[in-house]
Amino acid sequence: MTKTILITGATDGIGLETAKMLAADGHHLLVHGRSPAKLEALQKTLSGIPGSGPVESHAADLSDMAAVEALASAVADQHSHLDVLINNAGVFKTSDPVTPDGLDVRFVVNTLAPYLLTRRLLALMDASGRVVNLSSAAQSPVDAEALAGRARLSDFEAYAESKLAITMWSRQMALAHPDGPLIVAVNPGSLLGTKMVKEGFGTAGNDIRIGADILVRAALADEFAAASGQYFDNDSGRFADPHPDALDSGKSERIVRQIEAVLADLAP
Repeated sequence: MTKTILITGATDGIGLETAKMLAADGHHLLVHGRSPAKLEALQKTLSGIPGSGPVESHAADLSDMAAVEALASAVADQHSHLDVLINNAGVFKTSDPVTPDGLDVRFVVNTLAPYLLTRRLLALMDASGRVVNLSSAAQSPVDAEALAGRARLSDFEAYAESKLAITMWSRQMALAHPDGPLIVAVNPGSLLGTKMVKEGFGTAGNDIRIGADILVRAALADEFAAASGQYFDNDSGRFADPHPDALDSGKSERIVRQIEAVLADLAP
């Protein structure tokens, strides 16, 4: 049975490879990226895969919450139902780490944008739906001041904290929706051969299909059917405990409240 699936950050890396795998199985794909030119090329590539289903593209800069709102509205305007949301887009190293709103772009793209997008699209998803959030093996205690833009961190610190933050809110949102949709955080694998890894660590990295395969499984496979609120570590190939802070309801609730506060401050 084919699904309607939205993938953010689908023009490069793991997102691109995931989109190709899903296209080959005939799913209706909604692919997101920042560049309209890259999206146009991607749409042609995916549509040319034998057995592919419908492909539509959505351009948005996920460092801008107004653009995230517009993306959610565009999807909702065109679809009454969404089966799977894969929050894949992410930022690690950038020459411009501070947004015009004074926030760290890693927290904005890696944590806030997927939170807001998920909240806005939950109404399109039923109990069988799935939200797959990109976490990482790099997880560090979240500095709420840095999340709010009142403290500055190094590239790696901001990335690791933003990835723990998405893992924390994934669990909290899953607990708040016990009847579904399923919400799961996934470490797709360490040092895969993405542009992010090449720019950040100067290494070619491992086969990105390792990461794409686990995202496809998380989106569709029965092995994830009862995994809501859990964390899958693809380095060990199993469900595992994330950083202890993600299992601490008090700490996680505080981070969710901070996320909500930051989003409220950004609202027009």
